[in-house]
Amino acid sequence: MRIGELADASGVTTRSLRYYEEHGLIRSERTPGGWRDFDSAMVERVVMIQHLFAAGLCSATIGELLPCLEAPPEERTGVMERLLAQEVERLEAKRRDIDRELDTLRALRDETALFGEVP
Repeated sequence: MRIGELADASGVTTRSLRYYEEHGLIRSERTPGGWRDFDSAMVERVVMIQHLFAAGLCSATIGELLPCLEAPPEERTGVMERLLAQEVERLEAKRRDIDRELDTLRALRDETALFGEVP
């Protein structure tokens, strides 16, 4: 499968696919003419990568998770669960920071509102 076909099948741009390949998230073979040739299994992998990016994970973390996600459950070592737990904690901390910033902005808005009215 050529890169354009993989892009169409997965809904991802060819630029993103090149980025994924550069970072070792997906693999391709090269044809004698130098074209990338992707296995059809890469479609599911690319969709999974998109979900992981949408969850806020970085490419390095995704690279660590992919082997775990592809391993049969009986071969999993707990690495994936630990990484996901770390990411959940990171995002919860981020949410706490955002909530604190929002509280500060709301308080400032209330303190500075003209004539005591809050828009």
